[in-house]
Amino acid sequence: MSPSPSLFSSARHAAQRDRMARLPAEANFLAPIIAETLLDRLSMVTRTFRRTLLIGAHDHTLIAHLRASGTELTLFEAGARVAASTGALVGEADTIDLPLGTFDLILWPGGLDAVNDVPGALVRMRALLAPDGLLLGAFVGDGSLPTQRRAVTSDGVRPIARLHPQIDLSATGNLLQRTGFALPVVDVDALTVRYRDWFALVRDLRACGLSSRLAPAPPSLTREEAARIAAAFAAQADPDGRIAEIFRVIHFSGWAPHPDQPQPARRGSATTSLINALKPKA
Repeated sequence: MSPSPSLFSSARHAAQRDRMARLPAEANFLAPIIAETLLDRLSMVTRTFRRTLLIGAHDHTLIAHLRASGTELTLFEAGARVAASTGALVGEADTIDLPLGTFDLILWPGGLDAVNDVPGALVRMRALLAPDGLLLGAFVGDGSLPTQRRAVTSDGVRPIARLHPQIDLSATGNLLQRTGFALPVVDVDALTVRYRDWFALVRDLRACGLSSRLAPAPPSLTREEAARIAAAFAAQADPDGRIAEIFRVIHFSGWAPHPDQPQPARRGSATTSLINALKPKA
């Protein structure tokens, strides 16, 4: 059987990452938000991690924080220019080829939603972790960019797929369980950002590495189509003229299994009847 065609282009992903690196650090407003949240969650884990893999070498502040913690840090990055400037290994997250059981911690601040083989990527993360190792990550997930999604379906705009499919909260939890992670946790933060026009949103999406990397690349918008999308976006404005857009950041974590981890109770091992416990007291 011939392999199924790729949904996303690795070449476009690499170009996006390298373009991000040429922009001012503050252009990517999502990176520090995600990094701060990941580090906050990491601070609540009462153990140290000797060996860490960071997927994505764009956020220099996050890299500096991890190095200051004393962990042995390995960087993995899709953009060749970013990798050259940071000493990162180059490649896609769903094709990482490193020794198994190498890391105690894997941080993945964005990108799970745009790999060609999501289950395969998680299987690789699981295999790269030593027993009781932690995978901690985030990505822009289901329910994001509803205002833009309505705008791109305007009359007069060709019905061509231009936006990525999105992974939802429940699917993320199911994927973590199916790929062998213990104690999976998934939750979401909804960020509302208000824009003066659609073109400002497009600039933010490019700066955050969230523009389309679909393969093959959809045909460019005509001037008329861009104007129709911009008008449909503006038509959803609040009374003050600003247009609200939502970014739903899904956070996820899972542990490589270890015998010392808490285990679910064996079915039928309860000593108290739930029915009796719920009966009203006399």
